[in-house]
Amino acid sequence: MKREKVVIVTGGVGDLGMGISRFLLQNGFTVVIFDINQKKLDDIDNKYIKYCVDITDYDSVENIINEIIIKYKSIDVLVNNAGVIYSEPFINIMNPKNMKHSYESFQKNLNINLNSVFIMTSNVVEKMVLKRTKGVIINISSISANGNAGQTAYSAAKGAVNAMTKTWAKELGSFGIRSVAISPGFINTDSTSHALNDKIIKHIKSSTPLKRLGNIDNISDTVLYIINNEFINGTVIEVDGGLTL
Repeated sequence: MKREKVVIVTGGVGDLGMGISRFLLQNGFTVVIFDINQKKLDDIDNKYIKYCVDITDYDSVENIINEIIIKYKSIDVLVNNAGVIYSEPFINIMNPKNMKHSYESFQKNLNINLNSVFIMTSNVVEKMVLKRTKGVIINISSISANGNAGQTAYSAAKGAVNAMTKTWAKELGSFGIRSVAISPGFINTDSTSHALNDKIIKHIKSSTPLKRLGNIDNISDTVLYIINNEFINGTVIEVDGGLTL
């Protein structure tokens, strides 16, 4: 009997993460969800393997990855989806007493959107190498990686994720491990509506050649495509409706 492939999805109870997780479960994967929200984890189907974990905590991640390997023998796919959209002007003239971008918020954003990707991937890839698993790392980046006004920290984090994706592809290819990023444009999720006001969303739609936001299925389909196509490596796949920033 063929073994189901094991995939970890970080941030798996959010709109996008849940969409990816559900789609992979429907396509025959054993889906392991990492998220920090215990209540939402409790609410989702027990068909998923669920871990409440802060993925910026190196020791916690290492311990859980060891536990998964003991139980499931290997990890085939890691989807680094967890992250937080963050906007703050580099210089805010509306706050003359302290116009500068907060260094604390810059560090916090890099920790969530960048450091967590390093922590997860280093621990998973070690097991892939030891188990001789020809796995794939899929990093969910962003169109903002190209540089988006008002998003210094978020753009820096996602730009670095793209750079790591390409670096890992070069380093890990000899082990049969692939590294690919998906760069979504603006996707119709709660996090997008919370991060952007209606005026900005309307402007984004009018600036996108397809005149709409993307949907979660557009990203889930791309995740499965990357997993199935074993010659995709070291690239950033743009799923943005043709929008350029």
